[in-house]
Amino acid sequence: MTEQGVRWTAEQVLALAPDAASRKAGSKLGTAGPWSESGSGEGTVWGLCKGSGSRPYQTVVDLADAAGPAYKCSCPSRKFPCKHALGLLLLWAEGDGAVPAVAEPPEWAEQWLSGRRRRAESKRTESGGSSAPGSADPEAARRRAERRAERVTAGATELEQRLADLLRGGLALAEQAGYGMWDETAARMVDAQAPGLASRVRELGAVPASGPGWPARLLEECALLHLLDQGWLRRDRLPDDLADTVRSRLGLPASADGPPVRDRWLVLAQYDTAEPKLTTRRIWLHGAESGHTRLLLSYGAAGRAPELSLPVGLALEADLSVFPGAGRLRAALGEQHAPPAPVALRPPGVSTAQAAARYGDALGEDPWLESVPVTLDRVIPTPDTEPGCWQLADAEADSALPLTPSARSRPGLWRLVALSGGAPVKVFGECGHRGFTPLTAWPEGPGAPVTLC
Repeated sequence: MTEQGVRWTAEQVLALAPDAASRKAGSKLGTAGPWSESGSGEGTVWGLCKGSGSRPYQTVVDLADAAGPAYKCSCPSRKFPCKHALGLLLLWAEGDGAVPAVAEPPEWAEQWLSGRRRRAESKRTESGGSSAPGSADPEAARRRAERRAERVTAGATELEQRLADLLRGGLALAEQAGYGMWDETAARMVDAQAPGLASRVRELGAVPASGPGWPARLLEECALLHLLDQGWLRRDRLPDDLADTVRSRLGLPASADGPPVRDRWLVLAQYDTAEPKLTTRRIWLHGAESGHTRLLLSYGAAGRAPELSLPVGLALEADLSVFPGAGRLRAALGEQHAPPAPVALRPPGVSTAQAAARYGDALGEDPWLESVPVTLDRVIPTPDTEPGCWQLADAEADSALPLTPSARSRPGLWRLVALSGGAPVKVFGECGHRGFTPLTAWPEGPGAPVTLC
C-alpha cells in the first residue's frame, strides 16, 4: 500500500488530468471548502464533494494499484479522473491535515474497493491457469502469419511502383494532387495489412504544404519509405534485430519476448498523442539498478485516456520485458512488486554533444528512428540566433541542441525557462533530427521534477 506519509506533489496529481479543462476545474476543487468526511488510509483517499445537487458526490481514489491510480465518483462525468478526483488528490497532496488518516474507509468506499480488488485477484488467478493466446493451435497461427506476409509483400511491391511513378513524373505532381493521391495509396496499404506503411504514406500528404524546401523533405521521406519497402522485400538477408525492426515499422504484431528485468523504475515522462480514432500514451521509465531506459505504450479509444497512468516522479518496482527490434526500447509491464510511490531519484545525464552522438549511433540500427530518449546534464535554455527559436546550451562546453518546433510552441518551454532562471538544469527528453523535445526537468538543487509536456 502507498505510505500515507509520502505525499504526491500537485504537479504529479495534475499530470493525471485527461485535458486542460479538467486540470483547471480540478485545481478549483483542491481546497477544503467543498469537501467533507474526507480521509485516507491503506493506499486510499476518499471524500464527499458538494455539488450543484442536494447530495454530495462520493469520490474515492485507489492509490495502491500498481498500474496507477483508479477512480470512482458518483458524478456524471465521463472523464477519468474527473475534476472531483483531481481536487481530492490535490487536497490530500497538501498534507496539512485537510485529509486526515483514518483507520477504515466508509462503507460506500469500501464496497467499491473490495469489489475491484476481488476482480483483480480473479483475473490474476485466471491468467495464471490459462495458456498463452494462440498457443492452442500453433499451426493455424503460422498459416495466418504466412497469409498476412503475402499481403504485406503485395502492398510493398505496389507502393514501390507508385513511388517510382511519382519520381518519374516529378515531385510537382504531389503538390498538384493534394491529399487525395496519398489517402488512396494509404487505403491500399491498409488493405495489405501494413498499417505502418499506411501511416507513413498519409504523412507524405502534408509535406507539400509544409513551407519552403518541401521538395527536399518529400524526397527524404520517400527515400525512407523506399528503404522500408526494400527492407521487407529482402528481410531474409537482414540481421535478426534489423529484420525485427522492419516488421515493427510495418506495424506487424510482436510479443515482448525478452527476459523480464526486475528493477525500481523511475517514471521520467508521460504524454499522450491523439489521433482520430485512438489516443496513444507514452511513458518513459529509467531503471535505477540496470540503467536502462524503457518505453511503455498504452492505448485508449478516441476521447478517452488510456488506462495505464504513471505520474512523473513516481517509481515502481516491477518486471519489464522488451519487444524485439534494434535498440529494444519498447517494453511490456509484467509483475509489479510494489505500487508506485514518490522518490527523489534522478537519472544520470550526458552532454549535448553526447546526446547528438547517441542519436547518430541509434540511426545505424534503425534508420527510421525519429528520436532517442536522453537526459541532459547542466543545460541552460537560451534564445537561438533565429527569431522565435530556442536551444539548450551546455553549461560545461561550447555546444547546444536546438529545440524542436513543437517544443517551442508548448507552454512547457516557459516552465523550463522559469525553472532555470539562467542557471543550469537537468532535462529529460527526446533527441532527434528535428532537435530536442524537453519532457521533464529538475532544478540544480533539491526539488521535485517539473513536467514540460
